[in-house]
Amino acid sequence: MLAWAALSVFVLLAIVADLRFGGGTAPSMRAAIAWSLVWTAAGVAFAGVLAAAGDGRAAGEYLAGYLIEKSLSLDNLFVFAVLLTFFAVPAAQRRMVLLWGIGLAIVLRAGFILAGAAALDAFHGATYVLGALLIATAIKIARSGGDEVDPEGTLAMRLLRRVVPLSDAYDRDRLLTRRAGRRLATPLLAALVMVAAFDVMFAIDSIPAIFAVTRDTFVVFAANAFSLLGMVSLFFVLDGLLDRFRHLHLGLAAILGYVAMKMLLVDVWHPPLALSLGVIVGSLAVAMATSAMAERRDGRASAARP
Repeated sequence: MLAWAALSVFVLLAIVADLRFGGGTAPSMRAAIAWSLVWTAAGVAFAGVLAAAGDGRAAGEYLAGYLIEKSLSLDNLFVFAVLLTFFAVPAAQRRMVLLWGIGLAIVLRAGFILAGAAALDAFHGATYVLGALLIATAIKIARSGGDEVDPEGTLAMRLLRRVVPLSDAYDRDRLLTRRAGRRLATPLLAALVMVAAFDVMFAIDSIPAIFAVTRDTFVVFAANAFSLLGMVSLFFVLDGLLDRFRHLHLGLAAILGYVAMKMLLVDVWHPPLALSLGVIVGSLAVAMATSAMAERRDGRASAARP
């Protein structure tokens, strides 16, 4: 319980620190890269904390889970870009929307993690159900090619409109405003809620993946929390470059397919953590390399046209 409390306090302080010192409301590329490296280093260093506490197995499981969550969270960046564009979030407010939206998502993910662990403990067959879900998700991601989302038609958006009427205009950095004596939600609140909602939708796919590596709920939560902490800085690093990573969805599909097979064969196959780490890193490296090759090939083809 003490470990849970300490980690929760650290995550809260990290979000506040990132909001206050993380390179301004619209950080420069240098600041975004620096903070992305800081949070990545913190995420990797936590494995050392677990190892120093005398639990080497938990450290290895955490590192594998962290890499899974970090790699799968990259797909969130595509959705975040769509959401910020859809709601026309001003550049000065984008950092706040992403940080607090991700903070809310961490809280919601904790609930999914505890529920998932309880289901797996109570019903061994849930492992096969989650494995089948991951295979379906992997196929969907591989086929989609990064199709855009429509926030307006989502359940979260419909529920938000029922609870609080939505204003069409921003009111500086306020989440709520008043118009003609009525309290209305600004598009800023809607964007924040949708960032959290879509992240949780991704968690439905990614959390079963990490349960294929470990059943320790603290390790699962830590991997999720640290993987999300650097997402804001990474967003500003990759913003405008995401369309160049055209094969990223195939790398993510390969990772999900591997962990799905691991879950479906849990009673007969127990691959070492080194293999899991190799599949994760290798899938991302191949996806990035082939994306770069395709980019250069298209560039040469364009230059050759008259």
